[in-house]
Amino acid sequence: MAGAITRGVLFVHSAPRALCPHLEWAAGNVLGVRVSLDWTDQPAAPGMFRAELSWQGQQGTGARLASALRGWTHLRYEVTEDASHGSDGARWSHTPELGIFHAQTDVHGNVVVPENRIRAALESSDARSMREELDLALGQSWDDELEPFRYAGAGAPVRWLHRVG
Repeated sequence: MAGAITRGVLFVHSAPRALCPHLEWAAGNVLGVRVSLDWTDQPAAPGMFRAELSWQGQQGTGARLASALRGWTHLRYEVTEDASHGSDGARWSHTPELGIFHAQTDVHGNVVVPENRIRAALESSDARSMREELDLALGQSWDDELEPFRYAGAGAPVRWLHRVG
């Protein structure tokens, strides 16, 4: 791999059983390795399955993963990419109802809202409009929709693709 290396996590929060092998193939195609996820039931959506995958790759791998999964019906997922040398981190969140959300993140995983976006929100005519603009910048609607799926996955197994040390 040439260039800076980063790490991240793919969280498939809910997917129909028939889509699971296709998601493994898509992730493997992006990562350049065979991917076999440990699928578990998603209690927040009976009949759906969830899985997590920790990955390592070149900067931009998170964007390629998010793009590879985008547009599939009934799929909820998040992709994170850690900040690395010369690059901010990022998070992509996707739900069938809202589509995809992207935000830059700092080294701690916090969403970074650009100065101009904050200034535009401050120009809002009232406090409610400003709140709506800031909620949009932070991806609040995506967090609200995905939170029950995140909670249902607490303690789920994670497959690591890199060695520590």
